[in-house]
Amino acid sequence: MPSGRPVLGWERKPHGWCRGDACIPAFRAAAAESPPAAGTAGPRIDLVAFAHLLGRQAVVDLEEGVVAVGEPAGLSVDEAPDFTLGDGFTLSGLRGTKVALVFWASWCGCRYDLAAWDDLHRELREYGFGVVSVSLDRRAEDAEPWTKDLAHTTLVDTEGRVAELYNVINVPTVVWIDEDGRIARPQDTMTATDTFRSMNGLSSEAATAALRRWVRTGESGLSGQAVREHLRTPTDDERLARLHGRIAAWLFHRGRTAAAGRHLAKAAELAPHDLSIRRGLMPLAGVDPFGDEYFRLREELERAGTSIYRPLPDWHGAD
Repeated sequence: MPSGRPVLGWERKPHGWCRGDACIPAFRAAAAESPPAAGTAGPRIDLVAFAHLLGRQAVVDLEEGVVAVGEPAGLSVDEAPDFTLGDGFTLSGLRGTKVALVFWASWCGCRYDLAAWDDLHRELREYGFGVVSVSLDRRAEDAEPWTKDLAHTTLVDTEGRVAELYNVINVPTVVWIDEDGRIARPQDTMTATDTFRSMNGLSSEAATAALRRWVRTGESGLSGQAVREHLRTPTDDERLARLHGRIAAWLFHRGRTAAAGRHLAKAAELAPHDLSIRRGLMPLAGVDPFGDEYFRLREELERAGTSIYRPLPDWHGAD
């Protein structure tokens, strides 16, 4: 693309590409630049290569005229990734409050837990705690029936950006974030009711008791070292898969199903275990996410030895 205009918020200056006080020196940026096209100002930019300079992944589909640029790499327990979603909500606006970031979706039985999460929010907010639930539905209207009359903040991550930031590969997934914005408990398959205990083997009683203990005493059940060991950081392939999933969703919304299917297949190839993509896009593809296709997907993953649920070990008794 021509660079006579900003690229991902960066502007070309004589000494390099700059955004505010930060600059990429010209000698580093040269790997993403090529001579200008006739009649244009400045070099042409390889967007994928430029994204890599910023620590991001990018996927370009020239035939369909669409590009997806990922979030910066660097998931760390030291600072939970900030994000803005919905009507101006920012996670950093909750500093000073313990937060349970609850990922769910209408295509998951965990939607029935939302009322119980809301009860925990009401019960524990006097202790400086709040629930923020994030739906991974690709259509906001799919989540809406399940979020009416709830007291806690409810958000819909239609583009999958928050799931990308926190490397959420299935729901339910819960992340605990302390008052200082640090991850106190990384991605955990945690339930607030026992509605599907026969399927997932998880005890909501043990999990919610641990949550109450953390809120009241600060004891998360994991040492700082254990938090680091259990934090699931994404691989390059997983990050690319999310971008193919994002493009697939964009194409499905516009009725370009054949092209969407190609990107969905690529996402499945790169990250076959990522149900947030493979199951999450079923409704857009006209596939029942509770039907035969989902159970075939489960069987595929089970044959490969891939766990559907990934609880942390200490209170669930998992390996």
